[in-house]
Amino acid sequence: MDPYLLDWINFLLRWAHVIVAIAWIGSSFYFVFLDSSLVEPTDAELREKGVGGELWAVHGGGFYNPQKYLGAPRQLPEHLHWFYWESYSTFLTGFALFTAIYLFQADTFLIDPRVHAWTPAAAIPCALAFIVVFWLGYDAICRLFDQGDQRVAGALVALLVAFASWLACDLFAGRAAFVLVGGMLAASMSANVFFWIIPGQRKVIAQMKAGEPVDPAHGRRAKQRSVHNTYFTLPVLAAMLSNHYAFLHGAAGNWIVLVVMMAAGALIRTSFVARHRALVLGRRVPWEYAILGCALLVGLGVWLKPAPIAAPVASARAPAPTFAQVQAVVKERCSLCHNAQVANKGVRLDAPDQILAHAPQIVQQAVVLKAMPLNNATQITDAERGMLKRWYEAGAKPD
Repeated sequence: MDPYLLDWINFLLRWAHVIVAIAWIGSSFYFVFLDSSLVEPTDAELREKGVGGELWAVHGGGFYNPQKYLGAPRQLPEHLHWFYWESYSTFLTGFALFTAIYLFQADTFLIDPRVHAWTPAAAIPCALAFIVVFWLGYDAICRLFDQGDQRVAGALVALLVAFASWLACDLFAGRAAFVLVGGMLAASMSANVFFWIIPGQRKVIAQMKAGEPVDPAHGRRAKQRSVHNTYFTLPVLAAMLSNHYAFLHGAAGNWIVLVVMMAAGALIRTSFVARHRALVLGRRVPWEYAILGCALLVGLGVWLKPAPIAAPVASARAPAPTFAQVQAVVKERCSLCHNAQVANKGVRLDAPDQILAHAPQIVQQAVVLKAMPLNNATQITDAERGMLKRWYEAGAKPD
């Protein structure tokens, strides 16, 4: 496919994915806040109608009074608003984007021979299986602990996520592994909506219309999956965003990096969820979860900090490589993705002045982190990396 057309597809899918994801996450966050912030109504008429909680809010110059019924209103309104298109659209656009980048270009983005040498014909089905198998395992845990201790269920899900993270990073390129784990969780969130939350709500409404007793299991299961979706949100965002940073997905023990980042996100989210209820009840906000999450991120930062690059100085040792030699390496190994037509990250390396201007970044990415070329797609050798290092240490001169 033409690279220019592929870039447009990438951009439009990414834009659409972000838009619908904002809509889904926004509505999810709002309803978590709403559920945690409701207070018992003081109006006897509201209590008589079955309202169990209400909230007064001001926004956009107006006043709002959302109310939640303990069971269901005596008479169902003709029109009900359903929150599901945001979830389904997020999954569809995300899967399309994953297909366009990682499956359609598996040789470049999905496979890293240094991690696991296999063909796209094997890697692509395995990547898709990750999404399906994780959902089956996660769903089995939720079913098993439908009425059990949710803390045990949460611990088992966390162990399953950690195992999947290790396995993904052991099979796929680091960047692809991080996205795959994030997509795996996001797909399960959408599956929760599709298989449990919306069908359960439809069954409740059907029972009400038929005058039958409402089975409380539907509400219980929907609540369980909805709570999980809330705590999955920040880990998913961490996994998705981190694929843009080679120092994260390219680190030794990158699966640990991924697990710690996702754990930090879940802990931070825990504090904010608890905060809503604590404010209503006049209790202390448990910020210790967020503090622990931030401490984990700081610890990651310290652990991953690369050794500083020495400032270029003239060397009296053996003659450094010539600029012509360096330019030849950069042209063959780097300019494929850094040129006038495809300037990834806004960096061009197809002209002498561009190479000189980006010398520190070249050494940082290709020599110190060894993150570039991506998945070593252009097969740069250790000798060539060493050449770049010696040229930089000798002053990074244009000859």
